[in-house]
Order: sequence, then structure tokens, then C-alpha cells
Amino acid sequence: MSAINRNKLNESERETLVRPLLEKGWTITQNRDALYKEFLFKNFNQAFGFMTQIALLAEKYDHHPEWFNVYNRVQITLATHTCNGISELDTKMASFAESIFKKD
Repeated sequence: MSAINRNKLNESERETLVRPLLEKGWTITQNRDALYKEFLFKNFNQAFGFMTQIALLAEKYDHHPEWFNVYNRVQITLATHTCNGISELDTKMASFAESIFKKD
């Protein structure tokens, strides 16, 4: 696995890496520089399976999401605390979440 940049994204990187996520419903939180999205599933099992897949990647990258789950709803906030903002690592995690989310 190649090294992933954990530095805060510059404007050019934001345009390339964040804009596609914003087009998929991700937002940048108002109170800090972080990515946020809520995912809805048919049931708890689907939501938990989604979280499990993300958890495995989070361990691999040693980068863990802030999230909240109730039944079929998963809210995810991604930010890199060491740079106090959004890094390439956050965009990779968000893109992975998008790639495994099954809209039924």
C-alpha cells in the first residue's frame, strides 16, 4: 500500500478530491473542516455490515471515522486530527464508503 497524504488538502487537491464527493451528497461540516454524510439502509444488518467493511479499512489505514448508528442510519464524519482538517486519507475513506453503499 502506498503512503497516503495525511496533510490538509490545498485548494487544488480539494477541487480534485473533494468536489466529486460533494456531488455524491457529502458535505463539509460548518463547525470544522470535515466531511460528513448520512447513509440509510433497509435494516440494521445492512447498516452494521457497511460499518464493518469501513472498520476493516480504518484499521488498515490506522484512520478511524467518527460515526453514529441507530438501526438503519449511519452518520459518518471524516477528518484528520493531526492536520486539523480534510486530508487525502479522508477522501479515500469517503470514496470507499460510496463504493460499498448499496442503494436498494
